[in-house]
Amino acid sequence: MNRSTLPNFDPVHDVYHYEGQPLDAIFAPKSVAVIGATTALMAGFIALGQWDIKRVLAYSTISQLGFMVAAVGVGAYAAAMFHLVTHACFKALLFLGSGSVIHGMEHGHHHAVHSGDDFDPQDMRFMGGLRERMPVTYWTYLFGTLALAGIIPFAGFWSKDEILLDSLKAGVDKGLLSGYVGFVLLLTAAAFTAFYMWRQVSLVFLG
Repeated sequence: MNRSTLPNFDPVHDVYHYEGQPLDAIFAPKSVAVIGATTALMAGFIALGQWDIKRVLAYSTISQLGFMVAAVGVGAYAAAMFHLVTHACFKALLFLGSGSVIHGMEHGHHHAVHSGDDFDPQDMRFMGGLRERMPVTYWTYLFGTLALAGIIPFAGFWSKDEILLDSLKAGVDKGLLSGYVGFVLLLTAAAFTAFYMWRQVSLVFLG
């Protein structure tokens, strides 16, 4: 048989490619999307059980980073950067607010009913009713919470909604299972975010 009639076979290229595309270019984005969405969901779930005011915000930050990673996985690079910028702004507001609350709790420790060795100024179980005593902190913290929860017209709504939309479009337009999976996981994580942040506001300022 003439060697020129034999099909060209490159073992390295053909094993690690599918339809002319490298396998890592096919499967890596899907893995990134699912891992990011799973991170967003699991970190939000952990935040539900925290009593430390700053730990809630810390796990929330991990959850929102999961949103950004998932956005990159479905090719929504602009949405990921948009959420990175908006999240930096309202999360900075929330951390400043939590610092104000902790400072107020430490300053008023000697007036607190729960004064003792087990008193923790960061434990939300020792807080409650701070809306009247710290009105400025309350309102700024509430605005940051609404933004993080993705409530319209705050910035978090537009950036988070863009990520959810791009995830759904990746499933509908491109037929990617990772798009559908990411959309469901991220939507659940967004609901967790709204729940644990309102829980925090209620325990700290309204309780």
